[in-house]
Amino acid sequence: MITRLVHLHISLDRCADFEAFVQPRMARIEAQPGCLGVRLLRGEPGHYFTVSEWVGEKDLEAYRDSSLFAEIWPTVKPWFAAKAAAWTTTQIPF
Repeated sequence: MITRLVHLHISLDRCADFEAFVQPRMARIEAQPGCLGVRLLRGEPGHYFTVSEWVGEKDLEAYRDSSLFAEIWPTVKPWFAAKAAAWTTTQIPF
């Protein structure tokens, strides 16, 4: 299992647009093959984080090649105040 963390810095004047656009699509992301769950988190004004869990890297890449991703990314990208940052992580057992 992998966890994908993405930080999105959205222009303050586009935050309401961002939330209104992304929130209804979260269930569709979660329904993608291999997705085990996804959350949208709000930080300081303009800062958002997505946390998604996937069975494996192939599932994440399939989502990134999907029509759903092609619908979301080009819409929200112009609203960025800074370049997005993303990390793919694995859990360290203890």
